[in-house]
Amino acid sequence: MIFAKKLRDRVRSGEITSSVRIWHGPRVKVGGRYPQYDGGEIEVIAIREIALSDITPAMARASGFAGVVDLLKTAKHGPGQRVFLVEFEYHSAG
Repeated sequence: MIFAKKLRDRVRSGEITSSVRIWHGPRVKVGGRYPQYDGGEIEVIAIREIALSDITPAMARASGFAGVVDLLKTAKHGPGQRVFLVEFEYHSAG
């Protein structure tokens, strides 16, 4: 899982612990650890499929965005149509 540059510091600090992703299918699994740009890792704690209409303004803000429209501009960048809410913990390198 890669994050937009504007979100990276907030992911690293632990302020952001969830992400809405629009994919063809799940690309991560619970317990999986995924390398990050700075040598740290994201550990997936939970993943669940949701409907696009389930995305709330609060969910968007918790994911680091100003609102749903802002979130969708970033999340909807490919041909995927399934929506996933991914909860994670950031682990620093070393």
